[in-house]
Amino acid sequence: MSMSSHITELQKKHAELSDKVESYERHPGTDGLDIAMLKKQKLRLKEEISRLSS
Repeated sequence: MSMSSHITELQKKHAELSDKVESYERHPGTDGLDIAMLKKQKLRLKEEISRLSS
């Protein structure tokens, strides 16, 4: 897998997590801990994308 395709895959995963977080935040019964874990995953992906892009 080339570096650019790896970064593209990471960006797709980041977008999927963003959609999931938004969906969870719209439902009042969602556990805040679940949302926090998803946001941490998003942050890790964003940091890795940034590190690989530079």
